[in-house]
Amino acid sequence: MSSIIEFTPPLLNGVSASKVFLPNDVSAHTIFDYLCQHFPHIQVSEWQQRFADELIYAADGTKLKSDSPYTSNTHIFYYRFLAQETHVPFQHEILFENDNLLVVDKPHFLTMSPTGQYVQETLLVRLKKQTGYEDLTPIHRLDRETAGVVLFCKKASSRGTYQQLFAERKVQKTYHAIAAYRPELHFPQILQLHLEKGQPFYTMQINAEKANNTETLIELLAHNQDYAKYQLVPKTGKQHQLRVHLNYLDIPILNDSFYPNIEHKAEDDFSHPLQLLAKEIQFIDPILKQEMHFSSHFELALPPQRNDKKSIFSLQKY
Repeated sequence: MSSIIEFTPPLLNGVSASKVFLPNDVSAHTIFDYLCQHFPHIQVSEWQQRFADELIYAADGTKLKSDSPYTSNTHIFYYRFLAQETHVPFQHEILFENDNLLVVDKPHFLTMSPTGQYVQETLLVRLKKQTGYEDLTPIHRLDRETAGVVLFCKKASSRGTYQQLFAERKVQKTYHAIAAYRPELHFPQILQLHLEKGQPFYTMQINAEKANNTETLIELLAHNQDYAKYQLVPKTGKQHQLRVHLNYLDIPILNDSFYPNIEHKAEDDFSHPLQLLAKEIQFIDPILKQEMHFSSHFELALPPQRNDKKSIFSLQKY
């Protein structure tokens, strides 16, 4: 009996193909019709262009056309590209690599993975283009606005093993942040709060009536009259946890466009990066059984004074 080898779509300019299952309970005459129904947020003209550019494949690797008939209980592959993307003029750095891991220093403003208006201008796609590793996957995530150390897994077979470290809170992450200096606040202190989804949906809010589900150790590293550099060691990993915790203390992170107030900025405005840096990460490697410790080459600089509104804050490298 001959074995059937399933088609594996290649990387195209650093982008992996997405896989879509074709169910049997839909009314679509062509695959084009189904894709337009299944992804209503994507313009019809964009699907037409993807078919024209031969970016859609059948399960066996055949390139599909816009009039290819719909066949249920199978799957297709498609590639996602955007006609225009805002270029992010900052570069990442690979800090470490072995058989399983890729450790990367992420700059500010670079989204982790393709989403919304970013595909090529994401860290994952840049790394795939640079390395050619098709199975590369982030083990954890940093916000677009946050810079610093982030881990990627090179093999699908070991991905779950490393992700379990984070699920079991066996990874210690240390952050640095620049925020206002308030002499009446005493550090170190451990802050515990209950965080939940806020309004708008992409923000988080505190619910004082519920049990605490976040915890952060906050220490003071340095300060001048107006600003301070803080070290943050989160025990939990909720979305925007560090940003919300410092805002709760009335010392929001410098240049935070969400907390305390939402400030919409142009996509190509790179002048005031959020002053939050994932400085260090430490864990026992579950495969090698040895301690791993990585530090960002970036440093946050303490600004000289509060009234210098036109200062352009940036990362420095040591």
